[in-house]
Formats: sequence, C-alpha cells, structure tokens
Amino acid sequence: METSMLALHGLGVSRGYAIGRAVVIGAAALEVSHYRIDEEEVEAECARLAAAIRAASDELAQLADHLPPDVPRELGAILQVHSMILADAMISLEPLEIIRSRHYNAEWALTAQGQALAEQFAQMEDEYMRERGGDVRQVIERILHALAEANGRPRGLKGSAIDDHGDPLVVVAHDIAPADMLKLRGARFAAFTTDLGGATSHTAIVARSMGVPAVVALGAARTLLRDGDMVIVDGEAGVLLVNPPPRVVAEYRARQADYARERATLATLRDVPAITLDGVVVSMLANIELPEEAQAAVDAGAEGIGLFRSEFLFMGRDDLPGEDEQYEAYASVVRTMAGRPVTIRTLDIGADKTLDGEATVATNPALGLRAIRYCLAHPELFATQLRAILRASAHGPVRILIPMVAHLREARASYAAIAAARHELDARGQAYGQNILVGAMVEIPAVAIAIEPFVEAFDFLSIGTNDLIQYTLAIDRADPDVAGLYDSLHPAVLRLVANTINAGSRAGKSVSVCGEMAGDTELTRLLLGLGLTQFSMHPQQLLDVKREILHAHSNALRTKVAAVLNRASEMDLSLLNQ
Repeated sequence: METSMLALHGLGVSRGYAIGRAVVIGAAALEVSHYRIDEEEVEAECARLAAAIRAASDELAQLADHLPPDVPRELGAILQVHSMILADAMISLEPLEIIRSRHYNAEWALTAQGQALAEQFAQMEDEYMRERGGDVRQVIERILHALAEANGRPRGLKGSAIDDHGDPLVVVAHDIAPADMLKLRGARFAAFTTDLGGATSHTAIVARSMGVPAVVALGAARTLLRDGDMVIVDGEAGVLLVNPPPRVVAEYRARQADYARERATLATLRDVPAITLDGVVVSMLANIELPEEAQAAVDAGAEGIGLFRSEFLFMGRDDLPGEDEQYEAYASVVRTMAGRPVTIRTLDIGADKTLDGEATVATNPALGLRAIRYCLAHPELFATQLRAILRASAHGPVRILIPMVAHLREARASYAAIAAARHELDARGQAYGQNILVGAMVEIPAVAIAIEPFVEAFDFLSIGTNDLIQYTLAIDRADPDVAGLYDSLHPAVLRLVANTINAGSRAGKSVSVCGEMAGDTELTRLLLGLGLTQFSMHPQQLLDVKREILHAHSNALRTKVAAVLNRASEMDLSLLNQ
C-alpha cells in the first residue's frame, strides 16, 4: 500500500531535481519571547541586544574573511551587503530606542522593527528591490540567533533521525541566509526549500550559483514536515513532494538522470554561436545584479552584459557610494568581461525604493519620482554615477542604459549630463572610453507606441518586458489578487514589443529584450518571430535559450507570427512549433 504523499507548490528558483531526507530548520523570528521589562532593566536589555548585534557582525566578518575558494563568487558581495544592513541605524540603533521607549524585551524590539521594515519593502513596486526585504529579515534572524545563543540555546540543525539513513539531505527552512547556506553545503545537502523568498532573492542567486535545486515561497511548508521525511525537490516545476511512494521516487530518479545528461549536452553549446537554421545570428547577453556574477556570465558563454543593475551599490547603507567605489565595482565587471560589451543601467531607484534614510513615500510609487526622473532631480548623484561609469569604460566597451524614459527631454537631459561628466573627467585628466553608446529602457507603453523619436534619440533600445507588461495591463504581478492577469502573450504587449523591434530594425539600431521573456524558452520562438536578435537573461538560462535558437528557422517564424500578431486573441504558441 502506497504512503500518502503531500505536494506543496512554490516557486522554482534553481533548476534540477533532488531526492533526500528533510532537515527542518527553525525560524528564530517565529520563536522569540515577547514581554515587557521594568524601567530598571532597560539598560541591561539594551546591552544584551548590543552584544548580540556585535556577535552577529563578528560572525559575518568571520565568514567573509574565511570564504573557501570554491564557494560562489557572489557570496562575498552578499555578505558585505548583510554587514552593511547590520551596521545601519535602522537595525543597530532603532531597536535600542524601542526598548527604551516601549520597554519591550530585546527580541520583541528587534522583531517589531523588522516587521516595520518588512512592510516598507513589501510595498515597493520593483520585484528586485522588494526582495531586498528578505536580506533585512535574514540579518535580523542572525541577531535573534545570537540572542538565543547568549541565553544558552544552541543553534543549528535539530533532530538525529536524519543521520541514520545516509541519504542526501534537503534543507527545509522558513528562510535561510546565503551565509548560512555556506555552512550547509557539501555532498549530503542536495537542495534548499524555504517558506519565503523570490526569484531574485540572494538565497535564490546563491542556490543557482551552487547548482543546487531550490524551491522558495512554499508558505507554511516548514510546519508540515518533520526531520527525516523523505522529500523530492522539483526545481523545474517549483514543487516539494513529501513522503512520495516508491513509484514516484523511481520516476524522479529517472528525471534526475535525464536532467544530468541534458545539462552535459547543453554544456557543449557554450562556445557554439547562436545562429538559427536559416543563418540569423543572435546575440546572447547576460543580466547581472552583482559584480561577482560577471564570471558566471562568462562561464555560461555570454557575449556581453545586456543589463547590469547598479542598485546594489546604493542599498542597505546610510551614505551614498562615492565615485571611486562605484568605479571599482563597474570596472571589475568590465575587466571580467574582457572586451565583451557591458551595459550598465543607471540608478533605477526612487519613489518605490527610496535610499535608506529618506522618509518620502510616494502616493503611487510605480508612477512616481523614480529611475531617470529621480536621477535628474538629484543631479550630483547622477553626475557621480556617470563619471564612475565613464571611468570604467577606459577598461573595455561600456554602454549606458537609461531606465524609465518617457519624454524626449529626459533623453536630452541625460546626454547633457553625460557630456558634463566627460568635461569634468577631461579637466581632471582622467581616461574614459570614447565610443560609449547610450540607450533607453523601453518599459513605458507610451514610448513603445510613439517609438520613432526615441529610436532616433538613442543609440540602442532595451525592452524591459516585466514593467512593460505591468504598465500595459495595469497589473501588479506581486499582488496575489491580480497576479493571475499578468500575461506576456496579451496582444497589446506583443504589438508593443513588435513595434519597438521593427522601429529599431528600420533605423539600423539594436534592440534587446532584458526582461523575463528573454529567458523563457517557451517564448524564444515567439521573440525570434517578432524579429528579436538580442536576448539578455540570467546566465543560468543562456544555454537553454541558445538550444531553442539553434533549432529555429527565423524567417519561417516571422511569417507565422506576422500572420497572427494582429488578432484580438492571445498568441497560440503551439502554432510556432509546427
């Protein structure tokens, strides 16, 4: 008789399959005591929390100073981000004020502050920035663990039954910090699952870099499992199967073997040019969020960086990064790419994702003072970043990408700011590249509709499909009440993408797609049929998309797509596989 299997659905953020025994890790934030203290206990309680903060800081520093050489390159930068968050007044000082003013115990003060910060991040429009709230939560958990240890409660894996089987182990956690993943790596840890998280969380980034299957956003999965439960992690479908019957285990062992063979075959495509069956050459570019990810792009065979988000330098700190600090970060990517083009997006921050310490919260952050609007409203901040980017261009080809352009006057102002930055560097006698291209993100429907003057104004275009879809359909895909209406295949969306690509083609200027559509193999043929010849995506997706391109006939797809593009109904992708 087969056992009763439980299937839990989440978000697959790192591909592959794992079969093993569950190791359930407790959630410190959910297990703390909440009580009030007397006035005479306040300073002692503050001292207890301050000591825990120092211990957590020392722990991060210790991890950063002793990173093994074979860990993902991103981990060092992520540890630095967590250290900066920990040092921020919102974490290191505000909970002490809560203790003094409300007489909360240290754990309660810390979790209360964490909850307030989590709500602020949860309201951010941008998915990437919203998931930075996860980093804050993980830092707070680290301090809570330090408080628990000071009270004599050891941290770590619980349960001993897991050691009796000799099977691979699957971490089942409420949340897990990238630094703690380092402690759990090794041959026996085959996968990670968490109740929280998203596709661009640092936990997901590290899991992908480690090549370990991972499923996040499983809700209350952790509370439904026990140590030692047999589990299957399906990173492809985003599913966690608990206590599967033998026939399901056998099926997944076969999938594991097939997947391993598939990855070995894909690896042989790394240096194969992406050319369709009818000879159309396609550029394969990578999206990165941290400088250390550039090496992963090279390893995956990327021909350049199509999107380097620069926001990471600005978050989790009280001050702004200086010109030299930014220059070093940008230059490190340019050096790593060794002559391949690097597209650096200027600061995409603003009303929905304020710099720390800024109190302003926009009424409608998605439509507020953000991205290029924010930069033009803060000219010194913009000038500092532009000088840093220009200096980095002395080490290799760099392109500047301007986000959220809506008006031609923003194009003119951006070029004027770049020219002013050049003059400042000339006056200093500092070197920079002479042939820097300037492009615009096409993510506002108005630009995609009235595209011609923007094609003329800029050297290249990059379609940010994530925001373009949201703004076109008036859908916040992070809102569970309407996320189901988010639709990449909506006729209006496809016409906007087609309009932009066609306008670029007529003008002889390059157009890339850097949103999630570019990395979705189910949409590769559709984008080829729309005339796209530049794809930019996460490095892990490059070889899968390249395989689709190598087996596609571009001209035949263009004929098929043109025939159905103006229909009112959604695109039937099955037509493109015939």
